[in-house]
Amino acid sequence: MQTKNLSASETAAQFHALQMQLRDRWQTVERFDGSDADIVVVPSLSLDQHELVKIQGVHHYEERLLFSLIRLRNPRTRLVYITSQPLHPSVIDYYLQLLPGIPFSHARDRLLLLSTYDSSLSPLSQKILDRPRLLERIRMAVQRDRAYMICYNSTTAERDLSVKLDIPLYALDPALLEWGTKSGSRQIFAETGVPHPDGSNSLWSADALAIAAAELWERQPSLKRMVVKLNEGFSGEGNAILDLRPIQFAAPDTTSHEKRVDVLKDQFQHLAFEAATETWANFSNRIPQLGAIVEAFLEGDTKRSPSVQGRITPTGEVEILSTHDQILGGPSGQIYLGCSFPADEMYRLRLQELGLRIGKNLAEKGAMERFGVDFVAVHQPDQPGKPEWDLQAIEINLRKGGTTHPFMTLKFLTNGRYDLSSGLFYSQQGRPKYYIATDNLQKDRYQGLLPNDLMDIIALHQLHFDTSTETGTVFHLMGCLSEFGKVGVTSIGNSPQQAEEIYQRLIRALDEETRSSNEEPRSQVVGLSMGW
Repeated sequence: MQTKNLSASETAAQFHALQMQLRDRWQTVERFDGSDADIVVVPSLSLDQHELVKIQGVHHYEERLLFSLIRLRNPRTRLVYITSQPLHPSVIDYYLQLLPGIPFSHARDRLLLLSTYDSSLSPLSQKILDRPRLLERIRMAVQRDRAYMICYNSTTAERDLSVKLDIPLYALDPALLEWGTKSGSRQIFAETGVPHPDGSNSLWSADALAIAAAELWERQPSLKRMVVKLNEGFSGEGNAILDLRPIQFAAPDTTSHEKRVDVLKDQFQHLAFEAATETWANFSNRIPQLGAIVEAFLEGDTKRSPSVQGRITPTGEVEILSTHDQILGGPSGQIYLGCSFPADEMYRLRLQELGLRIGKNLAEKGAMERFGVDFVAVHQPDQPGKPEWDLQAIEINLRKGGTTHPFMTLKFLTNGRYDLSSGLFYSQQGRPKYYIATDNLQKDRYQGLLPNDLMDIIALHQLHFDTSTETGTVFHLMGCLSEFGKVGVTSIGNSPQQAEEIYQRLIRALDEETRSSNEEPRSQVVGLSMGW
């Protein structure tokens, strides 16, 4: 196949033709999910590398798609999983031993692990493109008439990789990436009539940011705080709080637009950043590169951060997959730490309705595969004519996210179904399932634990996922543990209380096994309990 020297338009056309093959192969959701296939998994975090480095252990986040190995429970599925650095063998063994009814050796024979042996900050997809012999190995490993590629997020690098391999990519066409930015999200919310905070479109300079912030303040004179967001930030790490209260106290003469703009420019030096290492000098330099928006900060005594997840199939169907209550941290509670499934029954059906509306808009624009929508829910009791929870959409993610791997782990392990009428997930035995999940179970005392050490602790304290009861904990990000004292978990139960107890029992076991005479450091995810 000749793919060299293709123009950008020729590459885009060939990519589109490959994606159309998916529509021809799978006419229904059921056939797509259950079909035999050769799956190439490229878990590249093809995001802004300056923003990525804010996340501790981010070079291990390629492990978050290891839930895909559970697809090998289909005895005719084959899978190629590629990473920047080789994965620890015990991590792979751990996932393969989760497969019910499939001999370990049979699953292992259908899995090919490849690595670029490159730990640089360049995205994995680009590393693969830079290695022609690795590309050829991938081509030779799959039957292209039944193969497709999946990724964490889709950019021109993933598009080019799809064309080079002559394998369709089941993901967003990167030409549509603007709809997953902060500004693009706001445009779709406006088009679909989904409630969202007052704010701006894309801004490309600090001066423009100050003008837009002044205009927002003029529209809402009682506003206390605003949120400034880099247009392509993620996990809340690119957000900052602009507090108006000190300005109102120190500089009450802000009646003119020009005066407001000048005062706001000065206040930018005092932005409260969610990322601990961020500064205004760096942040302001990123605005011309990534763009930014400013929007009203939603105040409230009781607030939550729910989300809805869906996908758009190759045939254009929009399917709601799940809802979650996100668990956030950081200085003002904007950094993603974990989630609980499902979202509160008071608003999860409303989340589904709004998510479906947004998904249909995205499908009309040509989007495919995963999408998620984050909301802020503000409790407003005793207000006649208004719902008890006010839902405001704040962001669309056109990629896999922090809620993807826990839900897909549950789905693949139980082979169950999501029920739209209740917003619950049921196993094949008809039991509703619940979980608490996090990428950020982190304590200094866990540093030094190797993957094999974690396996010993799992076995000793019986923390493993039990396929007979379909309860227990599934681990991920195990590569982060030794260096950063950080690991990801999904604790699954048959009730919210059981899921929480399983999670708490896990923490007690890890703490006991790492006990020392030193004072115990505080966990960065204390409070993951949802208070069910």
